[in-house]
Amino acid sequence: MTDEKKFSDQYPRLSQLNNPEDLKALPEEELPALATEIRKFLVERVTENGGHLASNLGVVELSLAIHRVFSTPHDHVIFDVGHQAYIHKLITGRRDRFDTLRQGGGISGFPKRTESEHDCFGTGHSSTSLSAALGFAEADRISGSDAYTVCVFGDGAYTGGMIHEALNNCRKNLRLIIVLNENEMSISKNIGRFAKELSHIRASKGYFRTKNATSSILRHIPLIGKPLVRGLVRFKMALKAALYGSNYFENLGLYYLGPVNGNDEEAVELLLRQAKESGQSCVIHLKTKKGKGYAPAEATPTVYHGMSPAAKAKSSQMTFSETMGETLTEMAVHDQRICAITAAMAEGTGLTRFRAVHPARFFDVGIAEEHAVTFAAGLAANGCRPVVALYSTFLQRAYDNILHDVALQDLPVVFCIDRAGLNAADGATHHGIFDVAFLSEVPKLEIYTPITRDALKNALKVAVTRNVPVAIRYPNGCEDERIISTFYGDGRPKDIRVRASFESGTALDAVIITHGRVSIEALKACEMLAKEGITAGVLLLEQLKPYEKVAAEIAAYLPQNEATVLYLEEEIRAGGMGMMLSDALKSYDVMQNKQQKFIALDGHFGIQDKHEPILSSFGMDAASIVNKIKE
Repeated sequence: MTDEKKFSDQYPRLSQLNNPEDLKALPEEELPALATEIRKFLVERVTENGGHLASNLGVVELSLAIHRVFSTPHDHVIFDVGHQAYIHKLITGRRDRFDTLRQGGGISGFPKRTESEHDCFGTGHSSTSLSAALGFAEADRISGSDAYTVCVFGDGAYTGGMIHEALNNCRKNLRLIIVLNENEMSISKNIGRFAKELSHIRASKGYFRTKNATSSILRHIPLIGKPLVRGLVRFKMALKAALYGSNYFENLGLYYLGPVNGNDEEAVELLLRQAKESGQSCVIHLKTKKGKGYAPAEATPTVYHGMSPAAKAKSSQMTFSETMGETLTEMAVHDQRICAITAAMAEGTGLTRFRAVHPARFFDVGIAEEHAVTFAAGLAANGCRPVVALYSTFLQRAYDNILHDVALQDLPVVFCIDRAGLNAADGATHHGIFDVAFLSEVPKLEIYTPITRDALKNALKVAVTRNVPVAIRYPNGCEDERIISTFYGDGRPKDIRVRASFESGTALDAVIITHGRVSIEALKACEMLAKEGITAGVLLLEQLKPYEKVAAEIAAYLPQNEATVLYLEEEIRAGGMGMMLSDALKSYDVMQNKQQKFIALDGHFGIQDKHEPILSSFGMDAASIVNKIKE
C-alpha cells in the first residue's frame, strides 16, 4: 500500500483538502468528521515532531468556518499569535509539507508572507494582529477593494496594550471582522440564565432572518419607518445593557455578536456570514476549549502549548530557566525587597515556584512587556529589587522603557533574558540575537552571560546587589558538561569575568573569544585545529559589559606572539560583543600583532533556508570556525 493510499484511508476527508475551495465544496454534514480527522492528524504529527498543539486543537471549527465564508488570498486572515494557524496551513495547500513544520528549510510554525500567498501578514509575537488588520482594512477602503479582513486573537493577546490601541482606532465603516477567541480567562460578564438563552437565540439562523426581514419591512413604512427602526435599535441596546452590562466593543461603535460556542462550526459560520453581510466593523466573541478533542491537552493545556519532538529525550537536568526561578525563589526568602515580574510567561521563564512561594511579590502583567519594565522601574524607585523575566525576543518591545524609565534614572532593575541566542524551532521571530547590541549602548547597564547553572546563580546574587540596571542572558536548555570540565574545574573564584581554556600568556596561533552556548563549538574547533598542528584556545566570557573591564582581563590572557583573534557570537555583528570588545581592546599593545576576525549574524534575521543544524546554517559550527581561522 502506498503512503498516499494509506493516508487517504486514514484521513478520507482531509486527504481531499488541497485548497480552500475544496473545503467550501464539502457538504455541511461532513464538517464534524473533518474536524475530528484534523484533530487526529495534529495530535499525531505535533506530538511526534513538536510544535504548538493545545491552541490549534481549540480553533479547528473556527478555522474551517473562516475559510468557508471568506476567500483567501483576496480576503485577508490574520492570526494572533500565529501559533494557532496550523489548520489554516493545512487548508491552504501545505498539508503535504506539514512534517517539515518548524524545521530548517521547512514550513514555519507561524504565518509567513514568503511561504504562502494565503499568509498575508507574519505574526510571531502577540497582540500585533489587530493593528495590522486595521492597516489592511483601511488600505482596502482607500483602494476601493471589496476584500474583507478577518483578525483572530485570543484572550491572552487581549491583555496586550496594542490590541486596545488598535480598537480605539477602528472605524465603523470598514470591512473588518474581529474574532475574539476566549479560551482561558473570562472576559465577558457572567450574564445569567436568561441572558444566556438570549445569546443562544441571537446565534440562530431564525433570529437573523427575522431581524433582517423585520428591519426591511419597517424601513419601507412611509414617514415613520426609519424613525421606528432607530427607536427599536435604541430599545434593543437598552435591553442588552440591562442584561449583559456595558459592552466595551459596542461602546466603541463596533457591531458585537456573541458570545457563542466557538467549537460549534455551524454557529461560528453563521455569525461570520452575518458579520460579512452587516457591512461594518464587527466583533465576534467566541468561547473555545483549548486542547479540545485530546484529553491530556484539555486537562493541562499549558503542558501541551509548545511541545518538543518525541525523539528529543527530556533531560533530567534543570534548565537555565528553572535554575533562575529556583534561585530567585530562595533569594527572596532572605531578601524581602526581591520581586519577580513576567509577561504571561511564568512557566516559560521558570517562575512557577516563585509564584507559589511568594505570591505577594509575583506579578504577571499579561502580554505587556513595556508596562512590565516601567512597572519594575516604579518598584525599584520605591525600594524594591525587581527582577523582570522575559524572552530576549520579547524584551525588544520594551527598549524605550529600558532607556527612559530604568537606565536614565539609574534604577536597579534586573533583566533575566531567557532564550538568548539562536532558537531553531521557533525561527526568526524568536531568535534572541538583538539584545546584546541594543543593551550594549545603554549607559551604566551591565550584561552578564552565564553558561552554567552555578554561574547563573552567582550572576543573580551579584545582580541584586548592584545599584545599576543589570541584564543576565542565558539560552534555552541545560548546561553542558564540556563547558564545566574545561572552564570550571580549577576552583577559581566565581565572580571572574573571563575564563580561559589555556594559561595566561601561552603562545597560541589563535584565540577564540566567545560567550553562551556556541562556546561548545569553539572547544570542538580547538580540538580539530590541534589535529592539524594549529594551537588554539578559548576565552569564555561570563560578563560582557562594562566592556572596558572585560577587555582588561582579556588582554592579560592574550599571547604576545602573532595570532588570530576570533570573536564568536550567536548575535548580530553590528554593535555586538565582537565589535564592542575589538574597540575596547585596540589601545592594548598586545593587540598590535593580532589579526581580528568575526563570526556573527551579519545583516539578517537568522532565517534558516536549509535542513541542517542551526549553527551550521550560519557558519557557527566547529568546522566553520576552523575554516575561518585558517583563511
